[in-house]
Amino acid sequence: MPTEIKLPELGENLTSGDVLEVRVKPGDAVKEGQTLLEVEAEKSTVEVPSPVAGKVAKLLVKKGDTIEVGQTLCWIDAADGQASGPPTASVREASTAKLAAEPARRTERGGGPEPAPPPERLAPTGESEERGNGKHAGDAPRPAARQPAPSPADREAPGEATAVPAGPATRRLARELGVAVERVAGTGPHGRITPDDVKEYVKELASGDGAATVAAPPLPDFERWGAVERQPLDAIRRKTAEQMSLAWRLIPHVTQHDVADITELEAFRKHQSERGPKLTVTAFALKAVAIALQQFPQFNSSLDTAAGQLIVKNYYHLGVAVDTERGLLVPVLRDVDRKSVAELAQELTDIAERARQKKLSADEMRGGTFTITNLGGIGGTAFTPIINYPEVAILGLSRARLEPVVRDGAVTPRLLLPLSLSYDHRVIDGAGAARFTRRVAEFLESPLMMLLHA
Repeated sequence: MPTEIKLPELGENLTSGDVLEVRVKPGDAVKEGQTLLEVEAEKSTVEVPSPVAGKVAKLLVKKGDTIEVGQTLCWIDAADGQASGPPTASVREASTAKLAAEPARRTERGGGPEPAPPPERLAPTGESEERGNGKHAGDAPRPAARQPAPSPADREAPGEATAVPAGPATRRLARELGVAVERVAGTGPHGRITPDDVKEYVKELASGDGAATVAAPPLPDFERWGAVERQPLDAIRRKTAEQMSLAWRLIPHVTQHDVADITELEAFRKHQSERGPKLTVTAFALKAVAIALQQFPQFNSSLDTAAGQLIVKNYYHLGVAVDTERGLLVPVLRDVDRKSVAELAQELTDIAERARQKKLSADEMRGGTFTITNLGGIGGTAFTPIINYPEVAILGLSRARLEPVVRDGAVTPRLLLPLSLSYDHRVIDGAGAARFTRRVAEFLESPLMMLLHA
């Protein structure tokens, strides 16, 4: 009797993913633990192993498909001597051993592990989050008729609803945004709450006026003017677009520009790299920012508009944007304040390489308190980075250049590094942003100052 192989749990709060590669085909003999397919979930790549040895009898997914936890992937005729039947337990055990599964969430200083997500009622076979949005396979996209939504104050308080119709992805998004899903008005069939409903509710809270989102006008027929090619957005690009759109809608961005004279730092960096571990400007910037965050704690916070509170973190986990062939990834370096520049340089090299090799887990891209993005290797004199919500600031580095500078009445060449700090103006004022950026510049201009804060 063939064994049904289902998609196992991918990690905490991960309910679905996109198929990157299918490693087998019908008729292939597989060994226990052999990779059947690669799945991309929340910008991390995980391998799905076979819990049994045998022959692939039927394959139900292909590259590019979006699959959900518990969905059947294939059927395998078990090898002689192996039991067939429900593989749920064996799949989960194999996953634990081989998947790049998410590590247990670390207990932060002064805090504890996050509560487990609430149990979900299983949807009927074939139903997905898209079905909850009123979309069916083969249907042409059409705008949903949004009913007038009640104001946040008028919506039902948590605990008063008996059953909230919302899928796992919607609930996960609500948790990430700090929203009680019971307060959100659903626009899907039978009042089902969709991810767009959650985002709309957050926007209403942030704006304070409950104004409805203006729908984008329909695109023109571009083929009237020439040939076109439609390219599907991959999972990373879709996730990036969603995150950037959310951040740009919710956060009033302002960007502060400054320059740091890193002439001495660059001389020390080159001298040290010739004799020891290779140091990078980004590693020094990580250390400088971690110290500055301790002196300016509002930059290491998140704004809870629903509760009217500022959540200031007492830990310093810094994200670093990494450019990969698949798109932008932001792995997080933990406890940067406790590590030396040499340790940060080595960790940064390792995590960036694993990002490019698609070996990051979802947990390694979560929990950041501040982000650094360095475009110096490409070029540019300044830019306006978008804040990585729910953080409140992000620091951008451009290319350092030798420029003439007047020092002690004489013109001399100095290496100047442009700094671009985008910040949430609801939390941070311009004067505070200028002081923070200047403090980071001072640490980079005089690296020995950082020893006073080790």
